[in-house]
Amino acid sequence: MDCSLARTLVRRYCAGEENWVDSRTIYVGHKEPPPGAEAYILQRHPDNRIVSSKYTFWNFIPKNLFEQFRRIANFYFLIIFLVQLIIDTPTSPVTSGLPLFFVITVTAIKQGYEDWLRHKADNAMNQCPVHFIQHGKLVRKQSRKLRVGDIVMVKEDETFPCDLIFLSSSRGDGTCHVTTASLDGESSHKTHYAVQDTKGFHTEEDIDGLHATIECEQPQPDLYKFVGRINVYNDRNDPVVRPLGSENLLLRGATLKNTEKIFGVAIYTGMETKMALNYQSKSQKRSAVEKSMNVFLIVYLCILISKALINTVLKYVWQSEPFRDEPWYNQKTESERQRNLFLRAFTDFLAFMVLFNYIIPVSMYVTVEMQKFLGSYFITWDEEMFDEDTGEGPLVNTSDLNEELGQVEYIFTDKTGTLTENNMEFKECCIEGHVYVPHAICNGQVLPGASGIDMIDSSPGTSAREQEELFFRALCLCHTIQVKDDDDVDGPRKSPDSGKSCTYISSSPDEVALVEGIQRLGFTYLRLKDNYMEILNRENDVERFELLEILSFDSVRRRMSVIVKSATGEIYLFCKGADSSIFPRVIEGKVDQIRARVERNAVEGLRTLCVAYKRLNPEEYEGICTLLQAAKVALQDREKKLAEAYEQIEKDLVLLGATAVEDRLQEKAADTIEALQKAGIKVWVLTGDKMETAAATCYACKLFRRNTQLLELTTKKIEEQSLHDVLFELSKTVLRHSGSLTRDNFSGLSADMQDYGLIIDGAALSLIMKPREDGSCGNYRELFLEICRNCSAVLCCRMAPLQKAQIVKLIKLSKEHPITLAIGDGANDVSMILEAHVGIGVIGKEGRQAARNSDYAVPKFKHLKKMLLVHGHFYYIRISELVQYFFYKNVCFIFPQFLYQFFCGFSQQTLYDTAYLTLYNISFTSLPILLYSLMEQHVSIDTLRRDPSLYRDIAKNALLRWRVFIYWTFLGVFDALVFFFGAYFMFENTTVTSNGQIFGNWTFGTLVFTVMVFTVTLKLALDTHYWTWINHFVIWGSLLFYIVFSLLWGGIIWPFLNYQRMYYVFIQMLSSGPAWLVIILLITVSLLPDVLKKVLCRQLWPSATERVQTKNQCLSVEQSTIFMLSQTSSSLSF
Repeated sequence: MDCSLARTLVRRYCAGEENWVDSRTIYVGHKEPPPGAEAYILQRHPDNRIVSSKYTFWNFIPKNLFEQFRRIANFYFLIIFLVQLIIDTPTSPVTSGLPLFFVITVTAIKQGYEDWLRHKADNAMNQCPVHFIQHGKLVRKQSRKLRVGDIVMVKEDETFPCDLIFLSSSRGDGTCHVTTASLDGESSHKTHYAVQDTKGFHTEEDIDGLHATIECEQPQPDLYKFVGRINVYNDRNDPVVRPLGSENLLLRGATLKNTEKIFGVAIYTGMETKMALNYQSKSQKRSAVEKSMNVFLIVYLCILISKALINTVLKYVWQSEPFRDEPWYNQKTESERQRNLFLRAFTDFLAFMVLFNYIIPVSMYVTVEMQKFLGSYFITWDEEMFDEDTGEGPLVNTSDLNEELGQVEYIFTDKTGTLTENNMEFKECCIEGHVYVPHAICNGQVLPGASGIDMIDSSPGTSAREQEELFFRALCLCHTIQVKDDDDVDGPRKSPDSGKSCTYISSSPDEVALVEGIQRLGFTYLRLKDNYMEILNRENDVERFELLEILSFDSVRRRMSVIVKSATGEIYLFCKGADSSIFPRVIEGKVDQIRARVERNAVEGLRTLCVAYKRLNPEEYEGICTLLQAAKVALQDREKKLAEAYEQIEKDLVLLGATAVEDRLQEKAADTIEALQKAGIKVWVLTGDKMETAAATCYACKLFRRNTQLLELTTKKIEEQSLHDVLFELSKTVLRHSGSLTRDNFSGLSADMQDYGLIIDGAALSLIMKPREDGSCGNYRELFLEICRNCSAVLCCRMAPLQKAQIVKLIKLSKEHPITLAIGDGANDVSMILEAHVGIGVIGKEGRQAARNSDYAVPKFKHLKKMLLVHGHFYYIRISELVQYFFYKNVCFIFPQFLYQFFCGFSQQTLYDTAYLTLYNISFTSLPILLYSLMEQHVSIDTLRRDPSLYRDIAKNALLRWRVFIYWTFLGVFDALVFFFGAYFMFENTTVTSNGQIFGNWTFGTLVFTVMVFTVTLKLALDTHYWTWINHFVIWGSLLFYIVFSLLWGGIIWPFLNYQRMYYVFIQMLSSGPAWLVIILLITVSLLPDVLKKVLCRQLWPSATERVQTKNQCLSVEQSTIFMLSQTSSSLSF
């Protein structure tokens, strides 16, 4: 034993983490196992402190600075600032240091405040009182002092302080009800089950006497998965081993409901709880605009280096003549003459870099962050996107992708709960070929016009009566529904029509619809009590079935089963699931008649399920128990072993019948898809449903139209021909009319083009994605993508969750690199939501896993229309103007400085005063563009909603392409030339003011700077289409602020300055009449080319957006004229 203990310790602490992370052992109540049972190894686990903060008091400054200087722009400006400190540069270190200090300080204050709030929240949580058992007594201590192995008592409406294994409760059946709203947003009550051998321990003394160990997996973030086992030691007996699953695990953050108290043992504490692991940040997505911004930044960095190199070379060329290098009034010292030439050249190069460094806009990053953060509130504030039925509004989980909403080219949508309401209505069931249609009932309410039981086919004979009732019992028993607790829960309902119907709760709306539907056919599920399921039959007799096993549903098997024992001792296995997973396992029953009915219902768009059963003898059941127990207690590969066990158990079934449930389309789902297609967005539906059901839904929501030619790439088609032949045949079909008909993004909506729709199933997709024998899979993928590009819509059915993500990734990484969006409402959609560029969760009835893992969340699918076509459009227009405008105004700012060097002997003399250099991007020009990027509406919201095709004008990053970027850059260069040479020629001809004084170089620089500030601000005013009082206040206020600041800066002798070069300069400049004329003239000349370009483009090559703007302006003028004429006529008549 000593050897094994030593081996374990060495393996755990010396051999590397990968050898021991799979499982942990917890000693309940910190009690050692009995002698001879197993080695007692004391394990170290973290305490129960939650730390959501990033910083401490001691590491805040270094850690925050490190994180901020990891940004390229911040690091670049830090280097420039250090260069200014080290060498003699033409500008003061303040000009770089102050903007950098401002940016770093603002960001640090924001992050520090947020972290302080996190510290407060952590302290409040960590100091909460917790009751735990110690020596048979209840002791109270702070939550942070809780340890793994402590036994905790939690009372009703308290939250669980850590992750607990549920040992016992005050309820006699060993259950408790829990809400997990703070974890996954689901407000419904979930039922959890105590360990079978400990559920009878109701007092502190009983619990303290428990002797057990728990073996479980190491902490992992999946809220819905847990694998473990408990060994309960009884006196002089081998331990009883029980499996532990997610139904026995109570998660930190969840709240106890409808249960007086529970006892549980802590297994994960502090930062190892599932809640803490889930709050860790996901990998960040980057938008196309951000990528373009970084590329443009690199271009401007190259321009900066080029400017510095050119000036350095020209300086030494100009100084090659001795009298220029050493004028009589500035002779060099001997040490300066002997200084190394290359060192001098390098120093001069750095000095020029410092002089021109303002071409890189450091404040752009701060402005972009503020624009994204503040702009995201426009979605959450949108009242039109609020759903009154659910009381939910849109959520923004990340603001980094706002503009990406305006660039979407492909939408991948789930069907159930996304396109449809996930509000199931039981339509019919087919038993032994006979069809039954009950009252039309939906969510517990009988729909109008429904009456009685309608037998469409003739009633079955006496011999089939047993099969009929067996089918009804199967649907009453094969589910995981909970009956809502009422005060009279102990009084069973006497009749399904007694006026007091059962209230059913389930994570699956299908199950509720089926049980409610069968209730109208005479069989009512009452409750699960003491592991017995009670149902009320047609004769109003209560039947009790002992629930032996549940073989849970999963998306791979696509079926679930229960094993029950009747009062007469017969053991049944009832199984329900998709037809594709039931029919292959059936050996008896009227398969052909039921299959025909299933296919007919699927074509009508109904969701179908098949029901089968088999009788088990005691020996078979014992074998099943042994098989399941071995799989359930396994710590390694438990899911795989359970799946293998289920596969062995669910076979040789007898087919009973099938059900049909209708899932109605969501309101305006069809209008939304039609609008998205008109916007040039391709919509794909990815679903796990049958092909026929999904196709019917696609027709109903107008994804497929009546003239759409459907192309099938399904398993059935591949069985008839090879995959290679099917793909080439489809490729020939879609490309028959030559490449001119390639639809690309335009959805094939043109009347003169054949409209194609593709249907593919999961099995066919697996074959396409599977590598070929020669090791390549590219050819099939490329062929498949070529077919998809030429189809207006694609339906992928029978898709597993992972396959949904594969489809999204396949399109995302294709050669066009389109922007993709995935939208879904369930946990099975999370993988594709995380894979897409933009993930949107629908806050639906399948929980909030999708909404929690998404970038944005909306209450209904119809809200996607406004989110993309309005909000996305505005976000992209605004931020693209912000980025281009920032680069433009900095070119205007720095290019005159570059030109000035040609007139000052490349002496690195600055053109502008230090104050102007510092405040240009911080104060004089920052607020107008920030407000523009938050409020601009180039066309009205109604216009964007009414005309979805306007979305195409901004597709494929249209406003940040190289052509547009070069235009803005050349516009900045042109304006800079006008500023500089216009002022230069004015000074050349008008050198004397009215009082005879001569203008100096600081007056020249101030004149250039004044023209520049007014020009770039008025340029933004010309680009503004949506004027409010805030726009007027900020734009004209910024210009007024510049004038007032310049008057104060030059009108007072500031004692803290070691120079007074700007004293009276601005006032003197304004006192000159020619200066006023030049300012007005240069501003006009600078703005003229941009105005002419816009007028000509609108007249000769107008975009769709410009045509709409012109039309709206004409309508506005026409309405104003009519109003004026009507007013004139009324006054004349008076």
